[in-house]
Amino acid sequence: MRASAFAAAKVNLFLHVGAVQADGFHPVCSLMAFADVGDRLRLEPGLGLGLEGPFASGLAGLDASDNLVLRAAEALGGAPGRLMLEKALPVASGLGGGSADAGAALRLVRSARGLDIDDAALEAVSAALGSDGPACLWGRPVVAEGRGERLSPAPRLPALPAVLVNPGVACPTGAVYRRFDAVAPGPGADRPALPAAFDTAEAVAEVMAGLRNDLEAPAAALVPEVGLVLERLRARPEVLLARLSGSGASCFALCADGEAAARLAAAISQAEPGWWVRPCRLGGPWPDEP
Repeated sequence: MRASAFAAAKVNLFLHVGAVQADGFHPVCSLMAFADVGDRLRLEPGLGLGLEGPFASGLAGLDASDNLVLRAAEALGGAPGRLMLEKALPVASGLGGGSADAGAALRLVRSARGLDIDDAALEAVSAALGSDGPACLWGRPVVAEGRGERLSPAPRLPALPAVLVNPGVACPTGAVYRRFDAVAPGPGADRPALPAAFDTAEAVAEVMAGLRNDLEAPAAALVPEVGLVLERLRARPEVLLARLSGSGASCFALCADGEAAARLAAAISQAEPGWWVRPCRLGGPWPDEP
């Protein structure tokens, strides 16, 4: 059997974070959207897991207990063939790539093996693999709360022209949260009032501009390149809104249309050829088959 599943990059349009709780976790509230760029997982004849793509080396040598694709497949009894992961997203970059890869594995293995597992049960499996698991399982816009496992429908979004930028440096999640904990707490994981639907990218940018990513300042303090990316993006005329995604180091910029996003991506790539830059659309879900 040959089949494939798409693992969409996750973007936090806003990310409100509360103070650390007794269990060591931070409550969050976030509007997540998903890009039409990401990794791809294929099921092929054979055994095991193969890696390819520009960021495959970042996963090479991982123990099976640390590889979310293998853990996801094993949670459903194993894949009926060889899984080949095309790693097109930077590793540990705030784009949810590992959780999206695990979600792709769950969908692919359930379908390939014809398992009698409903969506709710599959979501429970994904939640055991990580806080972003349930949201990244389906790759459709959601509002995530709690540890990220409590999902509710997002406002209806248009396909948002955007550009993703990663400066190619590590921005460790644990260190960002420790920096966050070291400063005075902000408003916390408040859930803002949101409209039922947005009609334009401009409308989305206007509302999101009044919201926050509470990890942006701690990440920029730890990794100056994050601040540089945001500075470059915010200086460009094409940009409606620029913000860090997750705990970084990837940032995103919303644009009014695809042409503006293409111009922005070209300008940033020319100015910083060592950065990973991708024009995209945010929304979702995006189809598994190319």
